[in-house]
Amino acid sequence: MKEAWEKCSIEQIVRGWFTDAEGNLCCVECGKQFDPQEIFAVDGKFYTAQKAVELHLQKEHPQRLEELLEQEKKLLSLTDKQEQLLLLFSQGISDQEIARQNGTAVSTVRHQRFVFRERAKAAKIYLAAWEMMQQGRRESQGHEELISIHGGATMVDSRYEITQQEEQKILQGAFSSLDPLKLKTFSPKEKKKIVILRRIAQQFTAGQRYTEKQVNEVLKEIFDDYVTLRRYLIEYGFLKREKDGSAYWKEQE
Repeated sequence: MKEAWEKCSIEQIVRGWFTDAEGNLCCVECGKQFDPQEIFAVDGKFYTAQKAVELHLQKEHPQRLEELLEQEKKLLSLTDKQEQLLLLFSQGISDQEIARQNGTAVSTVRHQRFVFRERAKAAKIYLAAWEMMQQGRRESQGHEELISIHGGATMVDSRYEITQQEEQKILQGAFSSLDPLKLKTFSPKEKKKIVILRRIAQQFTAGQRYTEKQVNEVLKEIFDDYVTLRRYLIEYGFLKREKDGSAYWKEQE
């Protein structure tokens, strides 16, 4: 899931925007910011920041539910048929019409709606339990917070179970200098590799497009084997790349 989603409430994810630390309204899909002190021109008309971000979502991300279902297919554990039904339900189509379109009984459609409702209840209880656990951790002394997972992360698993304390220890051992950034050795160990790549990715500006030459220039200043760094930044999703290698970029967080 996008890193922004992890930080947002359910309400914010559903509406499509949140307010960042500077007070800007930010799109949860692409990170585009809307300053509430500004007036925005859209198709010859002028709008407040809230209306502008809403129009942006309608124009640039009209299929948000479909995108969410596709991106989080593994996490949601839905069959293709269940995804199709969710989309039909979201469109306000009657159970009778859905049954007709799918060549099934109305009772089958209603049963699936019931299943979705029960899963939603279970998810709400899970979120409540999670928040209670987090509250308990915050109130306890000496607890260890996990580092956040970047938005483009691939194959998210136990490799990302890294505490902030572990991250600092790895950084101190892997880099001879953090300012300017100088890498001593690129560890083959997965957790160390993720921490190293995460720190290197901070050298790139989210949303800015780079040529391969520009990426290489940044990485050469950090480590002699810049080709290996570039390859793993792509492989682990810290950087994205056009298929033809014409452009590289870091997604908005």
